[in-house]
Amino acid sequence: MSEGSPVSGAIGVESSLGYFLSTARNVLAARMDRAVAPLGLTSSQIGVILLLWFGRARTPFEMSRALSYDTGSMTRMLDRLEKKGFVDRQRSSADRRVVELALTAQGQDAARQLPALIDAVLREQLHGFSADDVATLVRLLQRFIANDPATDAICTGAGGCPQAQPGNNGSP
Repeated sequence: MSEGSPVSGAIGVESSLGYFLSTARNVLAARMDRAVAPLGLTSSQIGVILLLWFGRARTPFEMSRALSYDTGSMTRMLDRLEKKGFVDRQRSSADRRVVELALTAQGQDAARQLPALIDAVLREQLHGFSADDVATLVRLLQRFIANDPATDAICTGAGGCPQAQPGNNGSP
């Protein structure tokens, strides 16, 4: 950590930034699991459905990379989604070594419903937050993510990710 870091090494587990980030992720995942359960999906699986729906990944390798899953985990997830009838795997006609993924009709139906479900969950979870609070939270998380040079930029929106500089803690 850089000199003058806002994070102290003497912080207890329950009050650490890592604890709160991890707990926030778990709370959101559990809430999302409950919301998408009627569709037959889990919060982990909606990423696959949405990446296919928006054309951001079309092979298991691209999917693994986009979702930061190892290939074994991705294969098991795709197996489950295929068995449930959401995803279809086919050999590429251009290169038989490549497996291409596609949403089935059931997968497309789920993909159409997901944005509204996700929006509802986020609205419930952000109850009591002002628009400025949400904008600040998003901006801070973008800066946090951008400080890892090994992470592909995943920030979207008008502002995108702020560029992290070597030795810069993300402060303006």
